[in-house]
Amino acid sequence: MIEILNTIVPVVLMLAIGMTARRINLLSREGINALKSVVVNITLPAVMLNAFATMTYSINNIIITVVMFAACFAALLMGKLFAKESKFIPFLTTGFEAGMLGYSLFMLLYGSENISSFAYIDLGQVLFVFTLYKILLGMDSDKKTEPKQLVSEMLHSPTIIAIICGVILGATGIYRALEPSGVSSLIDACTDFVSAPTGAVILITIGYDLVFSDIPWKAVCKVVGARILIMAVLRVIVGFVVHAIGMGDILDPALNIMFILPPPYVLPVFADDEKQRNFVSSSLSVTTLVTIILFILLTVAAK
Repeated sequence: MIEILNTIVPVVLMLAIGMTARRINLLSREGINALKSVVVNITLPAVMLNAFATMTYSINNIIITVVMFAACFAALLMGKLFAKESKFIPFLTTGFEAGMLGYSLFMLLYGSENISSFAYIDLGQVLFVFTLYKILLGMDSDKKTEPKQLVSEMLHSPTIIAIICGVILGATGIYRALEPSGVSSLIDACTDFVSAPTGAVILITIGYDLVFSDIPWKAVCKVVGARILIMAVLRVIVGFVVHAIGMGDILDPALNIMFILPPPYVLPVFADDEKQRNFVSSSLSVTTLVTIILFILLTVAAK
């Protein structure tokens, strides 16, 4: 029980602090946005740099990347079957908020020393979100994204830069080659120090944004239920592929975390009007709450 509480209580506590900070005006919206900026642009890239640098590379990386990309696209297509209340429903049934939530939950449950296994399956969905997801999202909203702008956003994203640097260090063998000299341990020390507050800060900002007033519960529950169903089906399919290539024991924990995550938090930015924005934001809040509940259940099962 203590082992379970050691994982669950910090998550609940940080969420509660975030919610309380909003109620008593301890933090302003500008302050929360600043915290998010620190995480997205500084601490999270440090996590990803280390994760991809320490990953073991093989042909399986390509297979898993393609499979995760295909799974995200399949979820988008299946989401169109439920797209009655809003054109944004297909985008709410695909993609994963791995950056702002997934890495933190994975490290809490399975330890930072195993983070490379989560990065292993994250690459495919990152490529999906930064390419096809944003292109199709732009086509369905007033915020059009030109191909040149999309490429520029990718190349200037600290997250993508960190992934590229990590892949170069890991795939070329540079990281391993630097181990005898102690340079690799120096890289680890720097990334560990910079990334240390990631989980706590992210959970505070998520708690701050968990607002359950004025939620159109009927419509939101439909899309949340549709996402849960779609993710359950895809988790089984992807799990089958992972086991077929002999990586089930390594990647199953990461897949369990990935497929309970909410969709990307950037989605409300593309909403055309206030009603659509409220629907999308409400769906994200409820989906995030479901993620936390499922994470608690995973923790109980894992311990």
